[in-house]
Amino acid sequence: MADGAPKWALVTGATGGLGRAFCEALARRGYNLVVSARHAAHLEELAEALRSGHGVEIAVEPADLTAIGAVQALKRAVDARGIVIETLINNAGFGLHGRFHAQPAEAVGGMVAVNVGALTELTHAFAADMAERGGGHVLLVASTAAFQPIPGYAVYAASKAYVLSFAHALHEELRRRKVVVTVLCPGPTETDFWARAGHILKWGARADLMQPEPVVDEGLRALYAGRPAVVTGLANRIMAFSTRLAPRSLQAKAAEVFMGSRKKKG
Repeated sequence: MADGAPKWALVTGATGGLGRAFCEALARRGYNLVVSARHAAHLEELAEALRSGHGVEIAVEPADLTAIGAVQALKRAVDARGIVIETLINNAGFGLHGRFHAQPAEAVGGMVAVNVGALTELTHAFAADMAERGGGHVLLVASTAAFQPIPGYAVYAASKAYVLSFAHALHEELRRRKVVVTVLCPGPTETDFWARAGHILKWGARADLMQPEPVVDEGLRALYAGRPAVVTGLANRIMAFSTRLAPRSLQAKAAEVFMGSRKKKG
């Protein structure tokens, strides 16, 4: 990458709440973007808005990360364009609310495929290039769910615990190659996550929702400052710290009381 040339970032889950906010924030920083998500029409709308609003280059690469081979296809498509990714935002992911035994096996498998499998493959594909070049940035989006077991979100919370541990290890492995790996742990945030999960939040939980933009701003500041992790919001940081002081059995009971609700109908 020539000195002074615009840098490229890849954002997965780009059309969702956090994903779109990441695209806007990176475009304001002057990054050209590869935007990826499942729906091509939504990506084209996003791309047009970013081009007209920020004057940056946008490459659209639709991908269903639950599909076998999707990550490799996305990497080949980026390479074929001659694009060098300096920043990877591994944002794609989703949750399912409900009792594990009652959830469709295909949906659970898809969640693990995206939250764990695709995230790991994407990180490997692009971080390997960064390590060889001697520089780059990788942001992995986890959650405060990573810090405790959550009945009703058993698999989702476990998948984010994986992301948290994975990111901390990679931060140490890659820092000598000047590749920064940062894990972002938002608390409950105002996005379409809840609708997709089939979850109607209790009033107390909904009152604590953060907006996507400050979450993204904290995450990017931490990434470009070289920090290994960031938990967004003071209340969320207190909660994450408090999990060190309580047994997991108590954490699970408390999480179920706070997050529990009826499933959304339809």
